[in-house]
Amino acid sequence: MTPLLLIRHGATSWNESGRIQGRADLGLSARGRAEVAAWRLPPAWAGARWLTSPLRRAKQTAALLTGRPVLVEPRLIEMDWGEWEGRRGVDLRAEAPAALARSEAQGLDLRPPGGESPREVCARLRALAADLAADPAPVVAFCHKGVIRAALALATGWEMRSEPPLRLGRDQALALACHADGRLQLRPPPLALAA
Repeated sequence: MTPLLLIRHGATSWNESGRIQGRADLGLSARGRAEVAAWRLPPAWAGARWLTSPLRRAKQTAALLTGRPVLVEPRLIEMDWGEWEGRRGVDLRAEAPAALARSEAQGLDLRPPGGESPREVCARLRALAADLAADPAPVVAFCHKGVIRAALALATGWEMRSEPPLRLGRDQALALACHADGRLQLRPPPLALAA
């Protein structure tokens, strides 16, 4: 098994205003840079391999936290939210509450217009986990909320039709173990990043 630590990027202006980011390539806000500057990696992960999503907010988080080059891994990119990117969830709910409720009830098969489903995010994450398991050295990956939710689904069987089995604060990381068949195993509790 290969230890894997997933760290969500720091805040952006869209996070702060409640907008769905998806693949929109925003950088960290001033608040996001300040919060990441206060984080510290748990000592057990200091010698890990480093990976990051190709999106700027994850790459900036990785650079601030590690101070070294980090390998870009395309499979860590956020879920594609299609036509919903840039929109606020409260506005989508106000415009078409019944339609949004039907979409949310699909759980892993929810697909925003022109976007991808969480099940597809799970598939690429499962393939990445299988590749990572070929080397037992620990991995720290800088990614997104959608990727972390997919990891929780893979590790716990959560279908995304109910509350998540675990809630992470922005300053907490999710610890997992990767198996050769792509399975992920949860290694609770969440690890605190705040100094």
